[in-house]
Amino acid sequence: SAVALLVLAAALAAGLALALLPRAPVNRFCTAPNNRTGFLCDDRVTCVPASWVCDRLSNCRNGEDEQEQLCGDLPHSLPGYLVFYCSNPRSWVYADQRCNGMNDCGDCSDETWSLAACPPCGQEWWSCSPVHFEFCSCIPRRLCRDGIQHCLGWSDEFVC
Repeated sequence: SAVALLVLAAALAAGLALALLPRAPVNRFCTAPNNRTGFLCDDRVTCVPASWVCDRLSNCRNGEDEQEQLCGDLPHSLPGYLVFYCSNPRSWVYADQRCNGMNDCGDCSDETWSLAACPPCGQEWWSCSPVHFEFCSCIPRRLCRDGIQHCLGWSDEFVC
């Protein structure tokens, strides 16, 4: 029985030692729907868009997208792949808001700045510059010929 007790104590000590070892950080980068940057939940299946992280709504089954460790000091507590810093270093947006066609930074640096590295307007977009507040250099084609000026030169109403 002394041998069994020693084996049990050794097993407990080994288990405790393994539990105290620093764990490698979990890579949570994933690609969410519409090719958006995402956050991988603990289930290793659910990928939520970056802008859903720390939005006060739990999108992961265990709530890991809203944990204090992740959301405690935004944007500094977020992994770098979830953040895009605007041309004004004090301003930031979630990475999935970069190159989405919208003026999320307020100065279009998330759409037109060289660090944003956005592709040119796609087939579903009309290129015009400058555009009015909401958009930066492209507008959705669905806004063409809708009777509302979106491009400064009215190309969305007469050419598009």
